[in-house]
Order: sequence, then C-alpha cells, then structure tokens
Amino acid sequence: MKKNSSILQTICNPQRRSFLKLSGLLGLGVATTALLPASQAEAVLFGPKEYKVSSTRLAMGSFLAITIIHSSRDEAENAIGLAWEEIDRLGGLLSRHDPATPVSQLNSTGVLHKAPPEVLEVVARSLYYHRQTGGAFDITVKPLVDLFKERFAAEVTPSEAEISKLLPQVGSDKIKISFAGGDISFARQGMGVTLDGIAPGYIVDRVSALLAAKGLSNHLINCSGDIRTSGTAAKGKPWTVAIQDPAKQKAYPEVVAMGTGAISTSGSYEVFYDKEKMFHHIVTPQTGHSPRLATSVTVKALSVMDADALATGIMVMPPREGVRFVDSQPGCECFVVGQDGSFRKSARWNRLV
Repeated sequence: MKKNSSILQTICNPQRRSFLKLSGLLGLGVATTALLPASQAEAVLFGPKEYKVSSTRLAMGSFLAITIIHSSRDEAENAIGLAWEEIDRLGGLLSRHDPATPVSQLNSTGVLHKAPPEVLEVVARSLYYHRQTGGAFDITVKPLVDLFKERFAAEVTPSEAEISKLLPQVGSDKIKISFAGGDISFARQGMGVTLDGIAPGYIVDRVSALLAAKGLSNHLINCSGDIRTSGTAAKGKPWTVAIQDPAKQKAYPEVVAMGTGAISTSGSYEVFYDKEKMFHHIVTPQTGHSPRLATSVTVKALSVMDADALATGIMVMPPREGVRFVDSQPGCECFVVGQDGSFRKSARWNRLV
C-alpha cells in the first residue's frame, strides 16, 4: 500500500461513526456492512450492461469504500484508480498525523505560508461552522485530544488542572487566515488543529466530483460513515443508509433512501478512553471535557463536508438545541439519539424515510 494511503487511514477515523451502515451495494433493501477487505476492485455483473465495481481499504479498523454502478467494468476500475490517487493526494495535505503535511507544519510552527488551496478551503469552512454553531464545532481541540491520548495511554485520568491549563489554547477565533497571501497562523503558542471532524467529508465530496466528471454518475463513497451517494444503486434501486440505535433497542430505527446526496453520523458510544466512559474523542471546546448529551447524531446536508462538521458540532449541543439549529440551516436534516435513548428529529427528517 502506498505511503499516503496510511495518511488517509488516520484521517478517516472509523471509531466515531462505525455504526452508520450502508445498503444498496448488492441491490438489497437491508443495511449491510458487506464491504471488501482489500484495496483491489471487485466487479459483479448484474445484467448485460451493468457492473457493480467496488474497492475498499482498511482504515484503522473500518473501511473506506468506493462503489460504482456502470456499463463498463474497465471504465469503472480506471476511475477507481484515479479516485485512490486523489484520496492519497488530499490525505497528504490534510492529515495531522504525518509530520510532512501542511497541517502538521502549521501545528508544529504555528504558521503556514502559502497554504495549498485545499487546506485553506477546509480551514475556512471549519471557521464558518465554528461561528454558525456558536463555537460547538472547533478544530482547535487538538491539544486536549493529545492530552487525552497521552494520559490514558499511561492509564491516568487527566486532571482538572491539566485540562484547564490547555483551554486558553482552544478557540477557532484565534486562527487567522490571509486569503491574499494564503497564510494561516495561530494567535497563541501551543495551539493545534485537527481536521478529523471535517476533512473526511471534504475528501468524499472531492472524489464524488471526480467520478461524476468522468461520467460515472452512479456511485457511493463511504469514509467511515461520511457517505456520498450519486444516482442509483444496482438495477436502478435507490441507495439506502440505515442508522443503528446505539443502545441496540432496535436494529435500525431509521432507513434513509438516498438519490444524490450527503449524510454523516458522529457518535460516542463505542469509543471511550476510560472505563468509566467519561472521555471520548469528541471534546466540548469550552470545558475540555467530552459531551454526554447524545450518543449519535446523523446529519443530511448539501455536502458531506457540511454534514460531517455539523454532526460533530451537534454532538456537543443539547439534543433539543441541536435539532433547532439544524432546522435553521437550509438543506439540512438531522436525527439525534440522546444519552437517555430518546430520538429527536428535525422538522423535515421524516420526508427522507
């Protein structure tokens, strides 16, 4: 596997959304995770002029999958090859885990001159949603995420003093962008950004656009629950996405029929740093603690990047407030599973199911 393939695997954090399942890959109406555990493409012939060509990569315990429905197997396989090249390229720009990426350079020095346009675009959109969500979505929680990882690796709970000490370094309002010069900088030392809550969605959007430009209009791309669908699945059936109840009270309380669209789920119930389940990978930027308000948030939006950011941000909000917020956003719907097991839906959600 290419070096940059592992970069994407760290961006497409599978744990936070592993319960978003997808169906329609085999022309079935039941949610499934029957994805291929290898990077090569596999083709299934559904008729004289219809192939389903799929390719996946294992990404830290989950899958990034590309599925294309097309009349030509060769054209679909060639397009998938181009898609992986684009995924590798974007991963090499947006990952915080590889020290050679522009994002890592920004984190290590506090300034990035002549940032690539892709980095500028994702950071700028992150700042937009930071403002839109009243600070709930914040890419500057990296110092806290690093603290959690370090302390719990040593089997020690972070102290309130350690958390409080880092809070002045958190806040996207402390990021400065100069579009004229392409510069990004931090206002305080010790700051850092993680694009894990928005970059996967951006990558999925870019790959979908690439496939559409190549004439492959029927496809599905899934990066650990950040999903873009286009056209139809096999035999003209709609793509469907089934949302699992984290409490397992009902296997799939909601099944969304997708034409061309974007959907993302963020959740906490499977990923905890501690046995007490007080700390997980999502952080409330104002307090430095993990929110315990919802177990999952699913957002359908105009782009996967937007759905990704919104799902992450709404996890930090009280469920009722998060639903009200989504109702105010054009083209957006949401389904929230509360910590108490309750379901909340945006006003127009039922039109999707």
